[in-house]
Amino acid sequence: MELRQLRYFVRVVEAGSIGRAAQSIGMVTSALSQQISRLEGELSTRLLRRSASGVEPTDAGLAFFRQAQLALRHADDAVQAAQQARLAGHVSVGLPSTTAAILGAPFVQAMNERYPDIRLHLVEALSGHLSDMLNGRLLDLAIVFQAESARRWSVTPLLDEPLFLLARPDMPGLPVGDTTRIEAIAHLPLVLPSGRHGLRALVNNAFQQSGRTPLVAVEVDGLPVLMDVVQLGHVATIQPSSAMARIAPGQLHMARIDDAHLFRPNLLASLSEDELSPAALAARLVLADVSRALAREGKWPVVALHDS
Repeated sequence: MELRQLRYFVRVVEAGSIGRAAQSIGMVTSALSQQISRLEGELSTRLLRRSASGVEPTDAGLAFFRQAQLALRHADDAVQAAQQARLAGHVSVGLPSTTAAILGAPFVQAMNERYPDIRLHLVEALSGHLSDMLNGRLLDLAIVFQAESARRWSVTPLLDEPLFLLARPDMPGLPVGDTTRIEAIAHLPLVLPSGRHGLRALVNNAFQQSGRTPLVAVEVDGLPVLMDVVQLGHVATIQPSSAMARIAPGQLHMARIDDAHLFRPNLLASLSEDELSPAALAARLVLADVSRALAREGKWPVVALHDS
């Protein structure tokens, strides 16, 4: 049994409905229902009575609900006690340029609030560089887009984000509408990062699955310059939803690419567990919490959110 199962059950009882509870915590209703069923299976007893109007606890469920509330309060007290112990140290964290646009400032703020005595070194770079730095022990943890199985990394899936076509609104040949597909944009000249970076690999693979080849006119390994090139109006680009945080409303035409196989996974990679300091372990937890909170609050559009 895990704490998150207790939290799910308590939220369902408080909401009186699995659907309403799922909506409030950013889960799919069927997934939350499976979690409750699994909990009932572990306890070998029925905790909820289900009806067309919602759910209510059985006698066993009510007793479990009261104890679950108590257990969660104790767990929250334990977290607060740990935070008040003034954990100190140093941690180096790497964020890809697009991800840093939406995650960087909230992460720094959360770290300052929870662990003000931890000295944070934040590195913004393209994903390929971050992987090299993590392998070279220059970073404790980083957000990456593909795991390297040969490395002794600890990897946690965080979320999958959609990709968008971005271009100046007057660029010739742009598809009409807020959504598009690979076949509708295959004729457009693109500016993309070079081949060793995660986003380029995703785009190449998506075009290949559609039987096409991207028309790459320019390669730029740096987000600010890449976006400056897009502003010239001669080329478009494909970027994840996190990049939208640095684009003013109306500045560029944006169309979500709806091909089912085209999304970018965000993975939280770190050195192996036995190599991480207490400060790095704390930072890893905060980074995961902030990422998922941004997604649940709708500030980071995603196609899938992976619970811890």
